[in-house]
Amino acid sequence: MVHLSIVDLILLGVYFAAVLFIGFRAARKRKSGSDDYLLAGRTLTLPVFVATLVSTWYGGILGVGEYSYRYGLSNWFVFGVPYYFFALIFALFLAKKIRATNLYTIPDQLEHAFDRRTAIAGGILTFFLISPAAYVLMLGVLAQLMFGVDLTLAIVITTLVTIVYLYNGGFRSDVWANVFEFVLMFLGFALIIIFSYFKFGGLSYIQSHVPPLHMTWNGGHTPSYILVWFFIALWTIVDPAFHQRCYAAKDGKTARNGILVSIGFWFVFDFMTTSAGLYARASIPGLSQPMYSYPLLAEIALPAVAKGLFYIGMLATIMSTLSSLTLISAITIGKDIVGRWKGADHQDPVVTRWTKYGLLITAVVSIALAIAVPSVVGLWYTIGTCIIPGLLIPVVSSYFERLRIPAVYAYGAMLNGWFISTASLLTGILHHGKFGPMYWFGIEPMYPGLFVALLWWGWGRLAGDRQKSQDTSAA
Repeated sequence: MVHLSIVDLILLGVYFAAVLFIGFRAARKRKSGSDDYLLAGRTLTLPVFVATLVSTWYGGILGVGEYSYRYGLSNWFVFGVPYYFFALIFALFLAKKIRATNLYTIPDQLEHAFDRRTAIAGGILTFFLISPAAYVLMLGVLAQLMFGVDLTLAIVITTLVTIVYLYNGGFRSDVWANVFEFVLMFLGFALIIIFSYFKFGGLSYIQSHVPPLHMTWNGGHTPSYILVWFFIALWTIVDPAFHQRCYAAKDGKTARNGILVSIGFWFVFDFMTTSAGLYARASIPGLSQPMYSYPLLAEIALPAVAKGLFYIGMLATIMSTLSSLTLISAITIGKDIVGRWKGADHQDPVVTRWTKYGLLITAVVSIALAIAVPSVVGLWYTIGTCIIPGLLIPVVSSYFERLRIPAVYAYGAMLNGWFISTASLLTGILHHGKFGPMYWFGIEPMYPGLFVALLWWGWGRLAGDRQKSQDTSAA
């Protein structure tokens, strides 16, 4: 447990109260109808779009602290550069197309491009892809450190505080809270960098107190290891938070420009988080639990008040992502699984009702996962490896007429991409060799899943072209 002054604890209490006030206040502004509950009436302006996207996409703060403590600058090349690249691709080639559809979710697009069966399967995979379990775990760990309570109790209480205002406010409450949290996350990390600089020194101090490999781009990892994380960063292309905010933007230009501006903010925030991790490694060598590197750095670098604000910054970083992913998971249950199964459109009251039920279902599932798999990076790796190969090909091809394939092949690519990667991952978990998990073909399990999904896409292209040729001949 860390040591917080009375003033720090008061600041933390004010922060939690402010988040709840903003969330419930936004709920009072919500207009009737599912359109406002799901997308805030499609009214997001550029500043609001940027604030909600930046804060939502950067929740894994304790995992980032752990990685930067262990491997230094390579944090930027694993959790930064690949995501900038795919966010840029998303902005330039997908953002306007997504907004122009006037749809609501990724499964909506899958049904529009293919069929309902593919949409329902896509909804189930989406639910697991955006599971907020990792953020539930991080928030619980942080609360346990601050208040010294049991981890399970900390997980349950902090999760409920983070999502309770979503029940009535929906996306509007989420966005308002995100804007507030956006400011606090940057403020908190700016403070720890400034205080660490004046306490320890600048770049020369870091270089002389960390292992040499910490100052290299790969941190001692092989290029193939870094490449794996580039493939995991494909998550960006199928991330429902990106899609949801594009759907909610006031127009396509706002969606595209908002992502481009967000990349700049992510770059700055990555600079601060990587620097904080290096300061932690330099000033506190030999940590047995590097996940705690940021809190322990705060213990030796920050005075009262600044420490409280830094903890608020970490909380805001996690809570903004947790609330957004919980809401999207709930929408996936209410609209994309139950609503689609019942044949309800987005205006049907059943969608809003089941989305509210979905908040509770998501919370319970995420809490259970966080307790069962208490590893942030492990949760990210497992979910990304299993789900991305199933979603990537159908989702990307659905937005480009020239890339589309018949629905049966899109469904096949989705199920087989998911199944092959998952089966290979489970094989590796169950069979360990001298050098680690024994995955199929001796390669990362995501690769065969992506390969099989591409085979189904190629098969679908040939079948589609053949059908077009037969239709032309018949005409």
